[in-house]
Amino acid sequence: MKILFAAAEVAPFSKAGGLADVVGSLPKYLEKDAEIAIFTPLHGLIDVNKWGIKELENSEMWLTFDRMGHKFRLFMCKLPGTNINVFFVHNDWYFTCFKEVYPKWLDPKYEHERYIAFSLATLEYAKLLNFKADIIHANDWHTAMIPVYLHSNYRYDDFWKNTKTVFEIHNLAYQGVWFEDVLDFANMRKDIVYNECGVEHYGKVNWMKGAINYSDKIIAVSPTYAKEILTGEYGEGMDYTLRMNQSKLVGILNGIDYEAFNPKTDKNIVKKYDVKSLKHKEENKKKVCEKFGLKYNPERPMYAMVSRLVGQKGIDLIRQSEGELKSLNADFVFLGSGEKDYENLLIWLSNNTSNIRAYIGYRADLANQIYAGSDFYLMPSKFEPCGLSQLIAMRYGSLPVVRATGGLEDTVTGYPLNDSTGFKFWGYSGWDMMQAIYCSLGVYQDKYTFNAMRKSAMEADFSWRRSSALYLSMYKELTVC
Repeated sequence: MKILFAAAEVAPFSKAGGLADVVGSLPKYLEKDAEIAIFTPLHGLIDVNKWGIKELENSEMWLTFDRMGHKFRLFMCKLPGTNINVFFVHNDWYFTCFKEVYPKWLDPKYEHERYIAFSLATLEYAKLLNFKADIIHANDWHTAMIPVYLHSNYRYDDFWKNTKTVFEIHNLAYQGVWFEDVLDFANMRKDIVYNECGVEHYGKVNWMKGAINYSDKIIAVSPTYAKEILTGEYGEGMDYTLRMNQSKLVGILNGIDYEAFNPKTDKNIVKKYDVKSLKHKEENKKKVCEKFGLKYNPERPMYAMVSRLVGQKGIDLIRQSEGELKSLNADFVFLGSGEKDYENLLIWLSNNTSNIRAYIGYRADLANQIYAGSDFYLMPSKFEPCGLSQLIAMRYGSLPVVRATGGLEDTVTGYPLNDSTGFKFWGYSGWDMMQAIYCSLGVYQDKYTFNAMRKSAMEADFSWRRSSALYLSMYKELTVC
């Protein structure tokens, strides 16, 4: 069985969010059962020398968009620790000119053009390499054009006639919406795709809708999120289309790479530890306090949050509760970047409080240090398709305090249930969040319960080993249909 993954970002080469971790980890667990190829853009931030990325011979290819020729080249290396080929689509006009995966302030039409070009180039390069995939696994709106292309431009192409498509929704909030003329740029026939059973959505082109309609299987990244997106509250205007395609929808919980996130072997942290040596976790807490200018106190818990600073992540609840947070006998450390309003809020709190600190930006090494040094991990998300941060936090013995939505509901066992791994709240308000924080503060004083919860969290199994079996079963089901 041959599987082609297509994604805008792939860890460890390029990363802006959890999508990169999924596409960089899941294939490792499928390698023994399938031949896999991963296609991603060669973003300007990717260090080709570090990863040994080389251009393939005779890879130059020209594609025409909007009556203009565009030159593409193809580069390749192995996914670290595997024999899986990762192919990087090179184009100076769309990708290598940026040092970010998702550059800010781009013209939205240009953003669509970038991923239309990548999607078509992926299909053409797969043909050039004779990689006749049984399954194409597209991810989010950036590659949602692939199922649409297969339904339209390639519907009579013998090379792709037996290929099935899987479309994975990592975040339904971002759907890829633009005006009808983007189909002219993509060289797609409007009479085939621009209708309510295709890409048309309220008078505009919606790439995600097209992928939902044309794919053979739709994956949501957690079972609860698969149910939530069928409702008006979480469906982002796509709930009707999803209900029409409900027979194709399945929720599979994402996992994390337990080799990459392991406090016993992590070179980024000050003192390595595992579930049998939790006392060493305190050394990491001391170091984080030192880095952020906080006074270390073993009787004072540390709460952490490593996140994109966007509305989805519940930063509004931090704003609502800032007065109470400042007065708590606890420290708070934030790491992330995003919307300026939220960045400015955390900068102000960091500069004007004694117990709240923030680092605006992202550093993977610092993130791991924070996971290792914190006692609790905040995820007050408005919605959360799956969430990987709470899984990483549990792996490092930091107990999640989460709003019970999407994958957070599926992965965190709330106190005081048996084998509790964290704390949950349900209402989306600062008051609800604070009740969960107060509860965690109480548990922190009870060291027996606190340590028992930390051990339960660290021993919980959210590795890809379990989830990958579900993906493989789904692929095999599609190939025999």
